Amino acid sequence: MGTLYVIGTPIGNLEDITLRAARILSSVPLVAAEDTRVTRRLLAHLDARPRLISCNEHNWSRRLSALLDALESGDLALVTDAGSPGISDPGAGVVTAVADAGYDVVSVPGVSAVAAALSVSGFSADRFVFLGFLPRRRSERMATIADAGRLGQTLVIFEAPHRLRATLTDIADALNDPPLAVCRELTKLHEEVWRGAASDALDYFAEPRGEFTLVVGLTARVETATAGEPAITVEAAREALTQRRATGMRGREAVAEVVAATGLPRRTVYALWVETGG
Repeated sequence: MGTLYVIGTPIGNLEDITLRAARILSSVPLVAAEDTRVTRRLLAHLDARPRLISCNEHNWSRRLSALLDALESGDLALVTDAGSPGISDPGAGVVTAVADAGYDVVSVPGVSAVAAALSVSGFSADRFVFLGFLPRRRSERMATIADAGRLGQTLVIFEAPHRLRATLTDIADALNDPPLAVCRELTKLHEEVWRGAASDALDYFAEPRGEFTLVVGLTARVETATAGEPAITVEAAREALTQRRATGMRGREAVAEVVAATGLPRRTVYALWVETGG
């Protein structure tokens, strides 16, 4: 019986591949890759020639039978385009199924955008919360950020360029404009680390390009309620708005009351009002 090797690959600079990862990728007969075109470039860099099979979030369940058959006769490597399978990337389903089938699963760790960003951010990494990619809907995104902020720990967030400004706006609104480090294109040619307040980052990144990892520095719990009142979640604010709508209250009055009661930013509460029926 073979072994499934879950291999972390470089997030940009191919020189970051580990010696162990290079050895295994050169020795296994089959590599399951998120995108075979991307992995083929890495294998060419290593002068490695295993057989490649596509295995991504859309087709992994259909590929599972072939992967298990391959493990009957030899080892198998699982890789994503960059970083570690299962960490904001496909792979967790394959790992679970292979382990349940009785095969050994071995981690071959590599570069981590999370660790890389934390190490250059200047913020404490004794405790941190990794949020990965945030929800697309603004109300859900705000709720996620606000709830995480109450923990008072450093936050790490992945973001795409076309959503960076929206996320920076929500971080500023939900967490009282905290300091952060915006890490762009880590390990790549145009790597950049920008440090400052979330609102200032909006001015700096007027036309974002590249891949981003945000590290938000929180030294204390961030409350979203006014002084002397308990913190309230965005979900609770949504419920309060729904109740006021049911009584026939006009939007302006309902939004004003919920803002006063929760301390949430007016734009957040107004977005919730629109979302719940306008």
